[in-house]
Amino acid sequence: MKITSHAFSPGGIIPDKYSCKGENVNPQLEFSGTPDSTQSLALILDDPDAPNGTFTHWVIYNISPNVREILESTREVPWMEAKNGAGEYKYMGPCPPAGIHRYYFKLYALDVILDVKKVIDKITLLDAMKGHILEEAELMGRFSK
Repeated sequence: MKITSHAFSPGGIIPDKYSCKGENVNPQLEFSGTPDSTQSLALILDDPDAPNGTFTHWVIYNISPNVREILESTREVPWMEAKNGAGEYKYMGPCPPAGIHRYYFKLYALDVILDVKKVIDKITLLDAMKGHILEEAELMGRFSK
């Protein structure tokens, strides 16, 4: 399974447009090689270089296994969103206080559709996914304010 973006290359610089310096909209993401038995997909965007520990920028789940692309600046979403690190149900672009940070888009193929009553944030999503992950992929981009 693979996750890519037309907005930046793996390990490349995430353009300002997708950050707090720009429009703060999500970049385009493309998925390929999803296992045939996938029932749903989940995506987590994290910054492990945040000053107070890993900060979660986006949490989405119950994405249809037929979805092959998330378009740039997606507003109406055909999936469920959980709380990000700021307690909001939305994408938050890169916005490091200083230095270059790494941002990981982590994609999970799951053998279940998750119970929305059990998923509130990244922690509860990871707990709900235990034992149900078929495959994982990640795309890392870098950003400096």
